[in-house]
Amino acid sequence: MSHVTGTPRLLLRLEGLALLVGATGLYAWLGASWSLYAVLFLAPDLSMLGYLAGPRAGAALYNAAHTTLVPLALVGLAAALGSIGLAAVAAVWAAHVGFDRLLGYGLKHATAFRDTHLGRLGSA
Repeated sequence: MSHVTGTPRLLLRLEGLALLVGATGLYAWLGASWSLYAVLFLAPDLSMLGYLAGPRAGAALYNAAHTTLVPLALVGLAAALGSIGLAAVAAVWAAHVGFDRLLGYGLKHATAFRDTHLGRLGSA
């Protein structure tokens, strides 16, 4: 499993930071409760429980919870419905994804939890 190094690695992490800061800024702009932010911030990590069913199921569930596609779809739905609450949930979710990317956690391959699209966790 190869890993991303050098400038591309730095840019990917900076993108994660930008997503974290931007989504958190959106959350603040929405005026939602910070205690809700704290409660929801790590909720996508519950998807790791999918690994109890094996690496293929675990990777599928983890990736579904750690792609930007779902929070972006929720933002669209929130806009269509005029729902600040749904937009706030989407913002926290996106912030979590950004935080993970900032730390170097990527989408998982079905081989093992440590095998990600950014490289093997624990590799330089």
